[in-house]
Amino acid sequence: MDLTEKLALALLALFLVVTVLRVFSSPVRLVMKVLANTLLGFGALLLLNVAAPLTGLSLGVNVLNALVIGVLGVPGLGLLLLTQWLFT
Repeated sequence: MDLTEKLALALLALFLVVTVLRVFSSPVRLVMKVLANTLLGFGALLLLNVAAPLTGLSLGVNVLNALVIGVLGVPGLGLLLLTQWLFT
């Protein structure tokens, strides 16, 4: 394999990498945003449970609750508290 073949192969590989990154950039960005919001939801759940002796409100710290709070925000927290109140 001579230099021109190696160069052509490198340019083809670079083209394929750029194409794949452009095609999958939007879904990857969405997944990263949901993951970041879920981590913030975990933080909100931990803060809620730390303040539980003062407020009387507590929720389980799990992925589903964190995802709901992370995606829906404060209305999601209200929704979880309402469903806990309804089922207890």
